[in-house]
Formats: sequence, C-alpha cells, structure tokens
Amino acid sequence: MAYVINEDCIACGTCIDECPVNAISEGDIYVIDPDTCTDCGTCADACPTEAIHPA
Repeated sequence: MAYVINEDCIACGTCIDECPVNAISEGDIYVIDPDTCTDCGTCADACPTEAIHPA
C-alpha cells in the first residue's frame, strides 16, 4: 500500500529529502508515485503538517 499526500501539504520539501526511493515529485501539492513507493512511512514521519497517509 503506497502513501498519499493530501491537501494539507505545504510543499516544504521535507518528504522529498527523506524518501529513500525518490518516489515523491514536486508540485503545488507533492505526489507520491505508488509504483515506486515501498510503504516505509519515512515521509509521513517527517511531514510537519501530517499531510501524508497510507492510501
């Protein structure tokens, strides 16, 4: 199960720096590629707005 980023994302970039498989891409709201995500949860733990959750 991949993680997803919701509208609480402030595009701070913290999750991109933490993702070990580079599954997150930038935008107004960041997006996690479900085919690349390994469900490790590192991004969710790092997110300051708790915008990242399991899909």
